[in-house]
Amino acid sequence: MTITSLVENTSRENFPVEHGLSLHIRLEDGRQILFDMGQGNLFARNAEHLGLRLSKVDMAIVSHGHYDHGGGLRTFLEINRHAPVYLNNHAFEPHYSLRDKGLAYIGLNPKLKGNERLISCEEVVSIDNGILLFANVTGDCLCPTGNKLLFGPTPDTNDNFCHEQSLLIEENGKTVLFAGCAHAGIVNIMQKAIRLTGHPLTHVFAGMHLVKSGLPETEETAFIHALADKLLEHPGCRYYTMHCTGLPQYQILADRMKESISYLSCGESVMI
Repeated sequence: MTITSLVENTSRENFPVEHGLSLHIRLEDGRQILFDMGQGNLFARNAEHLGLRLSKVDMAIVSHGHYDHGGGLRTFLEINRHAPVYLNNHAFEPHYSLRDKGLAYIGLNPKLKGNERLISCEEVVSIDNGILLFANVTGDCLCPTGNKLLFGPTPDTNDNFCHEQSLLIEENGKTVLFAGCAHAGIVNIMQKAIRLTGHPLTHVFAGMHLVKSGLPETEETAFIHALADKLLEHPGCRYYTMHCTGLPQYQILADRMKESISYLSCGESVMI
């Protein structure tokens, strides 16, 4: 399996970047999966530069209903004329972020909702042998404190992230989890993934939404240390993080977790 970052907030390879996420996944049998699509068409331009033909992608997934993960949906539907796109059945509900100037709409383009290529998903969906989507993650272990700035489906309701779904791929003895922002808490998401598969995860690719925590520096550091310790309770699991984790926050994780975690930036690939 090869995972390539098409969109991420940073790049060590001199690729153009944006606040968002898009990953290209190539399975060993040749199937291709697009996980998230960034804000617009940057994921497509970067894919072309990397020699990846998005017109040949077999399936696409939008992890949740925020513009920085599904804003490129129209572009993908235009480039690729056959691949199904899996979204949670709450993905097109309105979503908002509280910013300095007030609430900003951060949802998907509602005009795309009726497209026949879109497949609405509920709690657990088996896409194919070894490929599973799941949502409705419960648990309160180390949920991102920055969630308090996010609202929906009404402007006065804190988001409960029922629109968030994660991807599980099992291939050649590897069990790999992909989570866009892990708003439900990466520890809680991992716990549900393990319950669904019945065995440990070998790899996790996830933004962990540690930015904009709103915590004082000492409390934020303590929170990240606690998260690192929880992640290290899964021996043998290799972590790759990105996007909403934040670089300073990642460095705290890396100092604690050493070789167990890496940062995957735009233009980079990992073969597992």
